[in-house]
Amino acid sequence: MRKTRTRIRVGVVGTGFIARVHVESLRRLGNIEVAGVAGSSEERARRFADELNIDWAAADYRELLDDPGIRAIHICTPNSLHLEQTLAAFAAGKHVVCEKPLAANPEEAARMLVAARNSGLLHATVYNVRAYPQVQNLRRMCETGALGEVWLVKGTYSQDWLLHDTDWNWRVAEGPSRAFADIGTHWCDLAEHVTGLRISSLSASLETFVTKRKRPRGSVETFQGKNLRPEEFTEVAIETEDFASVAFRMGERARGIMTASQVSAGRKNQIAVEISGSQGSAMWDGERPEELWIGRRDRPSELHLKDGALFADLARSYTEIPGGLSEGWDATFKQVFRRFYAVVAGAAGPVDYPTFEDGLRQMRIIDAVLASNASGAWVTVEA
Repeated sequence: MRKTRTRIRVGVVGTGFIARVHVESLRRLGNIEVAGVAGSSEERARRFADELNIDWAAADYRELLDDPGIRAIHICTPNSLHLEQTLAAFAAGKHVVCEKPLAANPEEAARMLVAARNSGLLHATVYNVRAYPQVQNLRRMCETGALGEVWLVKGTYSQDWLLHDTDWNWRVAEGPSRAFADIGTHWCDLAEHVTGLRISSLSASLETFVTKRKRPRGSVETFQGKNLRPEEFTEVAIETEDFASVAFRMGERARGIMTASQVSAGRKNQIAVEISGSQGSAMWDGERPEELWIGRRDRPSELHLKDGALFADLARSYTEIPGGLSEGWDATFKQVFRRFYAVVAGAAGPVDYPTFEDGLRQMRIIDAVLASNASGAWVTVEA
């Protein structure tokens, strides 16, 4: 007997690197149809649609919103466009999955959250690093007290794709924060998610090492600028930071420090967090995502390889293949989207994906980082 399955039709706004990741991750779920894509021009939308075998290429994202069969919209555009596009999507009755940072500032993010709540529609912010299996394993260790009381949290998010003055991306000119807003908030969301603690105050320092960049005459896709050799450039003064260092207080007693860098040669995409507690330590590094290091005082330290069969139940649900077979960065998007679309399809239970509340939370941390850097003082993070 042939069973009729209900497929959820979605639209994607944006035609860059991250939009491609969204499309490919959505298709891996099996019950999602990417019905259409909208770009900044009809030409870009058509080229993207042809490359990914999408039937509908829209010159304006509002065309997707006008389709009553599309139930959700994925917003994969620069964050200065998120407010307008999100409000329009909710007004059209669409659920929204929005890339991070959620907006250009906390005020816009707050408006987006209010609109989401008033609409009664679902909303997600893509802090996908949460969904690595070993990150979930580490989270459950913190929840159960396996490390004791959390005392110290430290780490980095380091990349090298903007090391040279010929490296260019739209983020370079998308202020007022770049390195911290783009990747530092990933780290902060990771640290808060794993420990269950909130950053309460911080002291930050930002630095722009490459003060002038050569902007190519033509578009450059994320992470691809280093492969281009344009014959003509326009030299542009840069104000957004290449590097951020942040000391912070977390919860009642925990302390921490982190760095975010887009100019660290050889670091392609290292997000690492180490948690030290009263009974032990643990460290996870996104460049070695299958491993979790466990540090002990009175016995040898351990290196645990990913094996879902040995995880707690809630962490095990983030694994789909046996230990010894890798589940990488792209799989984290699939895990976030799977949980989101389970609720879209009517599943009951707690929300187990990052929402606009989490997006607003990180916008407030960005705001505190900017204020601290400007004043040279410790700043309280708005709750």
